[in-house]
Amino acid sequence: MTNTITPYLIDLEAIGSDQIGFLTVVEFPSIVPFEIKRAYWTYLTPKDIERGSHAHKELEQFIVAVAGKLEFVLESKDGKFLNFTLDHPSKGLYIPKGYWRTIQFAPNTVLLCLASLKYDKDDYIRDYSEFKNAI
Repeated sequence: MTNTITPYLIDLEAIGSDQIGFLTVVEFPSIVPFEIKRAYWTYLTPKDIERGSHAHKELEQFIVAVAGKLEFVLESKDGKFLNFTLDHPSKGLYIPKGYWRTIQFAPNTVLLCLASLKYDKDDYIRDYSEFKNAI
């Protein structure tokens, strides 16, 4: 699970105006750095619930708060912590494989995730001590 790529924010173009509304586009490979194999969204998450609490062995993700606000805490295997806030639909977060994540949702938040792989339960590391010991 060695990884040299670091998570980063991507500013997305908001096309339109206050008079007509806005459109934001994500495409591979110009914006999303992987071919998209799956998309899903989460919503109606109670504000006191922390989501995530896992890492992925191979999966990469691109995440957007299409509504509301998300607070991410990401941890690399070597113990470096990164904090990210997604609070506008024209901002995305790229998460490479191998990062432990926790996510706090503000009320009425919708998280959209674009994933590099189809769902595979064996790609998840759900035990924190297993994550810390993974090579």
